[in-house]
Amino acid sequence: MIVAAAQFTPVPGDIDANVRTMADLIRSAGAEGARLVVFAELSLTGYEPTLVHGDPGLHLAEDDARLAPLRDACRAVAAAAVVNGPVRTAHGRPGITSLVVGPDGGLLTRYDKRHLYGFEQEVFAAGDRDGRFTLDGVRFALATCYDNRFPEIAERAAADGCRVYLASSVLTVDNDSFEKVYPVRARDFGLQVVMANVLGRNEAGVCAGASGAWGTDGERIADAGTVDPGYALADV
Repeated sequence: MIVAAAQFTPVPGDIDANVRTMADLIRSAGAEGARLVVFAELSLTGYEPTLVHGDPGLHLAEDDARLAPLRDACRAVAAAAVVNGPVRTAHGRPGITSLVVGPDGGLLTRYDKRHLYGFEQEVFAAGDRDGRFTLDGVRFALATCYDNRFPEIAERAAADGCRVYLASSVLTVDNDSFEKVYPVRARDFGLQVVMANVLGRNEAGVCAGASGAWGTDGERIADAGTVDPGYALADV
């Protein structure tokens, strides 16, 4: 199965613009054979917790009409997509939520980030369960950025029969996760790791992509580079 780790520079607070970009990336990656496209943390709004905190209009529903172009793109190329944004919860605050849109445009699952970092704790509600879904017989695990600092999430994924670990992240240029987290999770737990990052400046700092994947030996198997929007394709 081909999985695409996508990257672009989100427009802060502009859900419609970001959805258009993401839909184009899904269609493009799907045309190249991708069965699944993974996007970065809060790619629907940009990583802008302060903006999300001050504007309830940026809080999405699972079936939000603004996400229709993503569902249409998935149907058009028969690909699934992991899209992340501030999605409403029963707790009043939104989660930092990965919605997994299936190849038919339906919702396969949602995952709310379990480990919130810094100011996120004042804006978002933490999730209380692990993320899982199966596509074409392959069992996937979901994790979001700071989650990946907690090895027990990957450990549980491996114990639960997951073969691929999907990380939606926002990593600044000085972040050590590329060396000390993602390849280690892959190697320690026998998982293929696919990570999507963003490009450009956001509330976390300056990010430089390098979306891609690691094999079960911890070696890089795909890299989208640090400059251009697009995606890296990994055969998992």
